[in-house]
Amino acid sequence: MIGFHNRSRTVIASTALSASLFAITLALSACSGLSPAPALTDTPAPPATSTPTIAWFPATNTPTPFPTPILLPTEEARPGLGEPLLSDSFDDASIWTTGSANSASAVVERSRLTLTARPKFPILSLRTEPVLTDFYAEITVRLSLCRSADTYGLLFRAMSSADYYRFAVNCSGQARPERIRNGELIPLGDWLPSGDAPAGAPGEVKLGVWASGGEMRFFLNDRYQFTARDPVFRSGTLGVFIVSNSATEETVSFSDLKIYTVSYVSPTPSATPSRTPTP
Repeated sequence: MIGFHNRSRTVIASTALSASLFAITLALSACSGLSPAPALTDTPAPPATSTPTIAWFPATNTPTPFPTPILLPTEEARPGLGEPLLSDSFDDASIWTTGSANSASAVVERSRLTLTARPKFPILSLRTEPVLTDFYAEITVRLSLCRSADTYGLLFRAMSSADYYRFAVNCSGQARPERIRNGELIPLGDWLPSGDAPAGAPGEVKLGVWASGGEMRFFLNDRYQFTARDPVFRSGTLGVFIVSNSATEETVSFSDLKIYTVSYVSPTPSATPSRTPTP
């Protein structure tokens, strides 16, 4: 009896312990159901690797069109050009200053005026008439001996052999306007290259001078070159010249002189605006 009773007490104790563990487990399970669920941490997905798109037909740059130039009417280079005044075929030597001395000469023969000058020696020939104010004159020039800085050209509005304007061209293919006053050379512009000016001898070119008031325009082979303005000389005669600036002699011939009238007034801006009265 005693042994059985002890076993019964052991079984009962074991059963009671199992029930207690079951109750504790049940209680923990019930409590866990009432607790908030733990927060889930989002694990970032690895970045997607993009595959570049192949442009089978790439776009080309469209060139920007340039603006269309507007062609304006060409300004008349010799405005007011009138009737022929005279034509000189160089068959009368008496109306030109001529002569020769010390390897320098001015000779009218074979329908031309030929000037020859030794090195570093200028020579000119003036026409005795007419005295011109506003005019256009042109003359043909032929180069026989002419080098480098040797010059030649047309004189105009000459008051004397020491006072005049001249259209100077050198044998390097350049041209400029000049004033000679009391024998002193005063350039009215820089030497400018021109494709119409012969670069040495032999060569031929036609010089042209348009003058109205204090405005003077210069031409080579009928093509406009440049303009000069100077108020000193307003009238005078024509002439030609050469200057040998090299170490050799210079020889140049002039022919076919033509003179035209010019009727033109250069526009002058008013210092103060004029008012037109209202009728």
